[in-house]
Amino acid sequence: MAAGRARADRRRAGPALSALPLAGLRVLDMASLAAAPLAATYLGEFGAEVVKIEPPGVGDAIRGWGAQRDGVGLMWKSIGRNKRSVTVDLRAPDGQDLARRLAARSDVVVANTRPQTLRRWGLDFERLHAENPRTVVLHVTGFGLTGPKSERPGFGTLGEAMSGFAHLTGEADGPPTLPAFMLADGVASLHAAYAVMAALYDRDVHGAPGRLVDVNLVDPLARVLEQSLLTWDATGSVPRRAGNRWDISAPRNTYRTADDRWLAMSGSAPSVALRVFRAIGRPDLAEDPAFADAQGRLARAGEVDGLVAAWVAQRTLDEAMTVFEAAEIAAAPVYDVTDLVADEQMVAREVFRRIPDEQLGSLLVQAPVPRLSGVEGRIDHLGPELGAHTREVLAEAGLSEAEIDDLAARGII
Repeated sequence: MAAGRARADRRRAGPALSALPLAGLRVLDMASLAAAPLAATYLGEFGAEVVKIEPPGVGDAIRGWGAQRDGVGLMWKSIGRNKRSVTVDLRAPDGQDLARRLAARSDVVVANTRPQTLRRWGLDFERLHAENPRTVVLHVTGFGLTGPKSERPGFGTLGEAMSGFAHLTGEADGPPTLPAFMLADGVASLHAAYAVMAALYDRDVHGAPGRLVDVNLVDPLARVLEQSLLTWDATGSVPRRAGNRWDISAPRNTYRTADDRWLAMSGSAPSVALRVFRAIGRPDLAEDPAFADAQGRLARAGEVDGLVAAWVAQRTLDEAMTVFEAAEIAAAPVYDVTDLVADEQMVAREVFRRIPDEQLGSLLVQAPVPRLSGVEGRIDHLGPELGAHTREVLAEAGLSEAEIDDLAARGII
């Protein structure tokens, strides 16, 4: 990026933004819903200027998704944090020209429209790269930019089904289970954000041109579930649903306490599993080769689970956790959101921040997750009202007031 442009951006943004590692980076977010926009959100938290293009009148579909308060989408408020909202009709030729103009002055362009549609609009990688060879284009799709399914629409639910996640989740005699949150989108967004940073590093350090980053909703989650692939390839066994158990360690489950609460435990490390036996009053098992050996415990996972469950069932959550924490056992309460927000560790690390908002008054949101020494990720504002920055951003792009008025009169913005 040009040093002069970066200095100008930093003067406009003020000293707080200029201290962030991605200050001076321009991102054009042309995507909708979750995975691709989330990747842009992560970049914005560390200083990138993110301009969000939305359809006039309706905006990004995420505005109407999920829980609302006073007609305002709560998820939009978080995903739209730090972004500047610009309304542009990408279906109109003049809107496409406007998007190309904004893209040409951006370091990163984020899209998730189907490939054939982007090509028809002249907003695909080849066209954008021709106008600015340094632009990195992130294109998130359901199934990827190549292969027989490349033009099929896709949502996170399909990624959760096809990746193998749903097949592994749920009770052994129950149906495949989908998550009650945007898992595939979330995992894809993390892969997308680090891939964009790799492309920017390659560009700025090695002199490479802007890259096309191809991320879909199946591959990233399948990568996290790679244990299934390795097991099948090496042994011919297809892993099956087993509730909260996992065939790599025992004990590993959730256990109900005497006060009708739940705790989770993992005995993945052999030393931890042996400490569990001692903590529940069965030190003899820690010395028994049939239970001291990891494979032996797996062969007796049901018996091990039964012993732990019986011990936990006789104690309240606080009583059981007091014993397990003293014994340095990997156990934790199963929290709902109210428990999570109140947890002393979350409070100490300020994991959640209450951010003022013109529409809602304020909203408690998740703070930026990564912690960099000497740097604090920002939340300057939550998702803005639709089109709040249209005129401002277009003026910065060089359009006159008369041009902006004309576009508005014709419904392009």
